[in-house]
Amino acid sequence: MTFDVETVRADFPILQRQVHGRPLVYLDSAASAQKPRAVIEAMSRAMEHSYANVHRGLHTLANETTDAYEAARRKVAAFIGAGETEIVFTKGGTEAINLVAAGVGAHLQAGDEIIVSEMEHHANIVPWHFLRERLGVVLKWAPVTDEGVLDLEAFQRLLGPRTKVVALTHMSNVLGTINPAQDLARMAHEAGALVLFDGCQAIVHKPIDVKAIDADFYVFSGHKLYGPTGIGILYGKAERLAALPPYQGGGEMIGEVSQDRITYADPPHRFEAGTPPILEAIGLGAAIDWLAGQDRLAAAEHEHRLYERVRDGLSGLNWLKVIGEAPHKGAILSFTVDGAHAHDVAQILDRYGVAVRAGTHCAEPLMKRFGVTSSARASFALYNTEDEADAFVEALTKAQAFFA
Repeated sequence: MTFDVETVRADFPILQRQVHGRPLVYLDSAASAQKPRAVIEAMSRAMEHSYANVHRGLHTLANETTDAYEAARRKVAAFIGAGETEIVFTKGGTEAINLVAAGVGAHLQAGDEIIVSEMEHHANIVPWHFLRERLGVVLKWAPVTDEGVLDLEAFQRLLGPRTKVVALTHMSNVLGTINPAQDLARMAHEAGALVLFDGCQAIVHKPIDVKAIDADFYVFSGHKLYGPTGIGILYGKAERLAALPPYQGGGEMIGEVSQDRITYADPPHRFEAGTPPILEAIGLGAAIDWLAGQDRLAAAEHEHRLYERVRDGLSGLNWLKVIGEAPHKGAILSFTVDGAHAHDVAQILDRYGVAVRAGTHCAEPLMKRFGVTSSARASFALYNTEDEADAFVEALTKAQAFFA
């Protein structure tokens, strides 16, 4: 395989549009990536040709849709090196974490400890706070260095006999820091704790092998992986999923129901109550097929070159503060501009056709750690170009003039 960015861009219809009379420069992929034509067509084809509800149907459309839905599960499993029954479809990465927290929480007691880090997304904070509020478990926070690196020595010191869960991001959505998942899992397991990784960012930029990492749970969302919204993945080791109680009740997740007793289905269907995100799963399967046709290593190198090009273009500017300078980080640039609110920076950039994110990025503890109330964020994807990187630098320099 070879990587050619113009060939890649041709697969994304939205990248041809203009914003305010200028070519769209989409640098918000860390929030949600654009969709290739293969995903759009797969979902349209399913609706136009063979849509029906999955499982239990005995007619042709139901069988075809069930086959496509379960084929998507197999694609996800192969994509991350998991077993087919270890893949649970959820409505997003957030629901996947909530599912694990609710299930694990059924076995926790007051005083048990859960370790998170200062760089977590709210999706990997709030569900554990629920357990703190409701059960009296203790949240412990692994610190982040000024460079934006997880302090491994401090993390090690937090581990103890009452540590039950370690829940960490694999790649920060703000800093771009890529954490050493395999080492973190080993340390957690040596302490007797379960480990969950939020892989929503990492899986986009690097191949993931959940068995090599030795994660008990690994979650990610479809919409950042060039797939649709409304679909997420929970990977769990077979024995870990088997130990979790059901998260929701309804159709499909049961074995038998009577007036005085109920039995539950085996994983993964135990956790897929009701009508699942059928079209979204099919779309995610198409996104994975599309990614399989790309040279992912070359794509990651391309993204990193764009990041370095932007950093070089912005070097030496005393009005710019970059948040997160970890070695070997992903292609995410979070920054503040002196005298300007991040929202104002983003709105001015939009006038130049440049789309970036602004705010706390659902990471308020991290914002507090770095002494800011908000930041702007440019995130690079495999479809971005050197011209777009240069356009961002030029637009940001012009935007700063409004606040000088």
